[in-house]
Amino acid sequence: MKHELKILPAYFKAVVSGEKNFEIRDNRDRGFQKGDIVRLCEWEEGVISDSFTGRVTERVITYVTNFEQKEGFVVFGMIEEVG
Repeated sequence: MKHELKILPAYFKAVVSGEKNFEIRDNRDRGFQKGDIVRLCEWEEGVISDSFTGRVTERVITYVTNFEQKEGFVVFGMIEEVG
């Protein structure tokens, strides 16, 4: 399954650089699973309006857990999609 998600610029940069290899997300309407693809679309919150920047990266989910998370939320590990 492929999931398209908004991500703020600071977090997007950390993912792209390899510094951040996880996400904490609401899973109540997603059903994130190992092997799913996440398409992270950089989203900027502006003074006048919010908008996508056009920068996108895709990752593959490698691990999902709800351990110690708020109800309905999960943490998933991810790696850069290869191929």
